Amino acid sequence: MGSGVPQREGQACQITHFNTLLTAMISQLGRYEIIGELGQGAMGIVYKAKDPLIDRVVAIKTISLNLALDEKEEYEARFYQEAKAAGRLSHPNIVTIYDVGKSGDVAYIAMEFLQGRELRDVLNEEPRLPLDQVLDIVVQVAQGLAYAHENGIVHRDVKPANIMVVRDGHVKITDFGIARMASASVRTQTGMVLGSPKYMSPEQVMGKPIDHRSDIFSLGVMLYEMLTGQVPFNGENVNAIMYQILNAVPPPLNTLNPAVPDMLNFIVAKALAKAPDDRYRDAGEFANDLRACRNAMPRSAAAKPQAAPITPLPDSIPMVRHEGAEAEESKPLATMGLSAVFDSSAATMRLAAMTGSPEDVEELARTLKVARPTMEAISQAAPPIAKPKAAERPLPAQAQRSGTANPPGKSGNLLLIAILALVLIGLVSAFIF
Repeated sequence: MGSGVPQREGQACQITHFNTLLTAMISQLGRYEIIGELGQGAMGIVYKAKDPLIDRVVAIKTISLNLALDEKEEYEARFYQEAKAAGRLSHPNIVTIYDVGKSGDVAYIAMEFLQGRELRDVLNEEPRLPLDQVLDIVVQVAQGLAYAHENGIVHRDVKPANIMVVRDGHVKITDFGIARMASASVRTQTGMVLGSPKYMSPEQVMGKPIDHRSDIFSLGVMLYEMLTGQVPFNGENVNAIMYQILNAVPPPLNTLNPAVPDMLNFIVAKALAKAPDDRYRDAGEFANDLRACRNAMPRSAAAKPQAAPITPLPDSIPMVRHEGAEAEESKPLATMGLSAVFDSSAATMRLAAMTGSPEDVEELARTLKVARPTMEAISQAAPPIAKPKAAERPLPAQAQRSGTANPPGKSGNLLLIAILALVLIGLVSAFIF
């Protein structure tokens, strides 16, 4: 491991020097017309270019082959390996490769031009993203990795800089530059570290053979960072970071972000397990758990309208509505000190029998599913109350529309009974008190 890092730093210096020269002179690569520079990639400059044959804008990724012979062979082989690996993949969450070529000492890959931003730039502006957005991004990345893994390709460098967020929140995985296929002839030199130290898996740090579970670990690191605003393994130098990856257990997510649910703590802990066998078996399983977590999360408190506090009136009886209130409705309501004689369906029927017509009583009995009271029960319950005279009976529907009385019929009868019940309760209260 120690001999690999300085060697890689030397290669990076050579590439940087070549990039400076390349930027000043290049205007065309193969048939592609260079429009401008998009940025510096891991292996060279990335350009915006135009394919004149089909009038399509593409991104051109380059690599300098102006190196020592042994380095040139390795870099060129790894570069074409990227084209071969990524060119086999056709998935909505993986950047599409169109073409590969070579012009002098410059090899290049023409790929899909994405209008969006690197996730790294997004996190630089807003280190801790909302939970829903984080889960949506990571689920998409996991889906893309699952597809790549099914095709025998391990990315080996999953990190925010290699994730593009395009329009409508769609996500694309880029840069399979150090991807390793099961059938690849290029092998990493013994002890040479590939990948970004903060996102490497323990097996990458130790230079051991890796498989798709290494990508799952790296994605777990990225998820941790997106939820907390900091990477789980950090240090003053590469060696300190690697020691942390091998030995440290990061604090639970919700100790740094209280909004994180417990379920997400367990998901990330499983993805960051030191031993590959203790992690998710595949990225698809990882994505499924993240979806389940997202679906189980309650709506944001900000999305729920907040009810205004209720100030009880003087001498009022508080009434609280809560979940399961439908079941509570079947329970007896609290009374205000009235005798049970007046606080029952039977009492209502007795009142109806004393004040209403036989038709009203029959209808109320059917509604309440209570037998009609006997005259004896009525006389025992309360003093007899005279029935209303004919002139006091409800007026027809025309009168109701004018607001003077209720019409006959089901709704009118029930309303009349309710009013009379209140009158009787008032009379009884007067007698009692």
